[in-house]
Order: sequence, then structure tokens, then C-alpha cells
Amino acid sequence: QVQLVESGGGMAQVGGSLELSCANSGRTISTYGMGWFRRAPGKEREFVASIDQSGSIIDYAELVKGRFTISRDNAKNTVYLKMNSLKPEDTAVYYCAANARGTYSRNEKEYDYWGQGTQVTVSS
Repeated sequence: QVQLVESGGGMAQVGGSLELSCANSGRTISTYGMGWFRRAPGKEREFVASIDQSGSIIDYAELVKGRFTISRDNAKNTVYLKMNSLKPEDTAVYYCAANARGTYSRNEKEYDYWGQGTQVTVSS
């Protein structure tokens, strides 16, 4: 069973950094493709970044490319999202997700498991 728990959210200033973690308390995530999504107030949930099971294929939304970095440590059953140069528009609830196909994907419908989300607030 996959049970995802996000952590590391909080408040940051414009231009600051935060690192989110997504840990699985159930079975190993080494065979799962992983993704990060976010939902800003009043908006639909949107894709942020994804990584395949091996960590060799990574994809980013244009809005975060060059500022965010997704990575995974399969030995620790954890996926990370390092966020640099934060902007007010990055304020959102961030969710991690796992797909059993092991692939990277921008499509949230392809993900089988979701965490509960962690709030990120960026203020000037």
C-alpha cells in the first residue's frame, strides 16, 4: 500500500527557498513514477513536476522550470521538490502523487495515489 505524506511547507519570502518532501509510509516507491501538483486559491490543480521510477526522466511545468528541482531517493522512499526564487504566485497547496506505471506524467488522472497536501505561502 502507498501512503504519501508531504512535509516541508510553510511561509517564505519572495526570492526565498523551501524544500518539500514526500515520504511513503507503505511499500517502496522505487517502482512508481512520482509527481508534484499544486492548487492555488480559486484555481484548478495544476502540474508542477514529475520524475520516472529511475529518476532519469524529469519534466517541469514552464512556470517553474529553472527554479524548482524534483528528485528522489528510493532508498529513503522519499521524493523531494526544491523550490528556489519563490514568487507570490507559487502560493498553493502542494500535493505529491504516485503512479504504478512508473512513468513521468503531467496528467493527474494517471496517478493512483495522492498525499494530503502541504501549504506553501510566499509573501513579499
